Amino acid sequence: MQEPKKFTIVHRVLHWLIALSMPVLFITGFLRMFWMNKKNTISIIESKTASTPLSKDTMSDIATAIRNPMWEWHEIFANVMIFAFVARILYMIFKGIRFPNPFKNTLPLKERLQGFTYIYFYVFVFISAFTGICIEKGFFDSYHETIETVHKWGLYWFPIFIVLHILGIVIAENSTKKGITSKMIGGD
Repeated sequence: MQEPKKFTIVHRVLHWLIALSMPVLFITGFLRMFWMNKKNTISIIESKTASTPLSKDTMSDIATAIRNPMWEWHEIFANVMIFAFVARILYMIFKGIRFPNPFKNTLPLKERLQGFTYIYFYVFVFISAFTGICIEKGFFDSYHETIETVHKWGLYWFPIFIVLHILGIVIAENSTKKGITSKMIGGD
């Protein structure tokens, strides 16, 4: 990416909207898939109501009601993420901001890795957003299971991106881009 002397307020707001959205999406997705999945929630309800058994439909309705507020947060932050992602791409196009081409052998390895990380990020977010929209809107319904599986892969892509991003920050701060973190926070 061509390094601006100073990150604009728009650049920083978009960066931090994405940075805030990603962990919320990760945590709510993780909880829904594992600890608070419907099967686990129903089995807890079943074990706690053994003396007054409830029908499976009633337990399913209770489980859904318990999980709905958490899932609303997932959907809200998915919308924030999609907005910030599209706005960031448009912002980069209009500002002429480019990231290093990782396929250009003449670039230093550090810049090529930076380019691959950007590609990884944009592909990861696009796939997660696209599959999420397909699930939410019922697009390509005959492929629902496959789309949902790909969407759930985000739980594995996210930690990899975070590690790459932090590694990139550490490398940048210890090289020619010293102070990039404070620029992203404060703009100076």
